[in-house]
Amino acid sequence: MGEAYKGMAARSARAAWLVRRGKALVAAAVLTLVSCGQLRTFMSRDLEEEDFIIGQLYADELVKETPVLSRPAVVKPAPAAPNVNPLGLEYSARDNAALYAEVNGWMGVPYKYGGNDRRGVDCSAFVGAVVKSVYGVTLHRTANEMLRDVELVGTKQLREGDILFFTNSNGKVSHVGIYLKDGLFAHASTSAGVCVSRTDDKYWSKHFYKGGRLKH
Repeated sequence: MGEAYKGMAARSARAAWLVRRGKALVAAAVLTLVSCGQLRTFMSRDLEEEDFIIGQLYADELVKETPVLSRPAVVKPAPAAPNVNPLGLEYSARDNAALYAEVNGWMGVPYKYGGNDRRGVDCSAFVGAVVKSVYGVTLHRTANEMLRDVELVGTKQLREGDILFFTNSNGKVSHVGIYLKDGLFAHASTSAGVCVSRTDDKYWSKHFYKGGRLKH
């Protein structure tokens, strides 16, 4: 009994080493004489670690920036300020007032990973909420998955309401915003919360991937 126990312990230790080295299938082979319960434990732990690693590849990064706007605009009544839209920016008859009003209602909301309301929101939830409210379109939940909801366009083709996609240092699409006009976009910044930034900002211009136009 003692030798059998030692043999099983040795196989288990060897399997754990193999799992840490990313060789789960080989580990399973070594565990052929170990209980199914032990095998499930090893495999589940490996899958959790794999999910965590994959998640980190697509994680939004902490970007310290000085946004153009970071708090709700206080706009005078239209007759007194006919050239100012609901976000406090210069107004044009081509502006979608509903878009600027919706963005203004989110301004200053703090960034919260996984958040989806005005107590705290992440970039994809913010974009999803605005697009749903203004255009009636339901987007996928994550920044990377939202690529499936759009037709990609280049910088020179950007227009109001387009979704902007940005990569992190791993080269993965991890951040999204909504294009407004004149090189300005609204997004949930990891350092400033919901704000308006410039596309030619040093960080954002370097990490810009593509613009996306809704398929509807």
